[in-house]
Amino acid sequence: MGYEPLYVAYLVYFNRDRDYFECHEVLEELWLSKDRDPLYKALLQVAVGLYHYRNGNARGAMIMLEGAAAKLREYPEITLGIRLGKLVQETENYVRRLKGYDDLAYYDLTIDIVDDKLSEAVQAALPEIKPNIPQRRGPRREQSSRR
Repeated sequence: MGYEPLYVAYLVYFNRDRDYFECHEVLEELWLSKDRDPLYKALLQVAVGLYHYRNGNARGAMIMLEGAAAKLREYPEITLGIRLGKLVQETENYVRRLKGYDDLAYYDLTIDIVDDKLSEAVQAALPEIKPNIPQRRGPRREQSSRR
């Protein structure tokens, strides 16, 4: 199975860089090109939820992660070359811990890749995808041509 380059980039940004803003950017582009496929939307929401919580927005994180887990539960354990069932369990655990919010320390999640072809595609993409240092904290404004 061939994997979409934007999906591969999402996995690089998610697992290597923990750059959840960039995860959102690349997967949103794929989601839109795939007629708003709910699977891609839910994967996107996992990244957005982590982005929110890392930036101190527990409520936004809970909303995103809860919605993502509910949608991802509908798919098989192994989907798109990843261990989706594990991601669902970890996302649901994050939501449970956020609901009992008691200074929950932020922590990252990792998406387990189980398809060798996908793993090869991710490895091949690593040198091409440069980390954003520093990571973006929001959309970039277009520069005005007026001065």
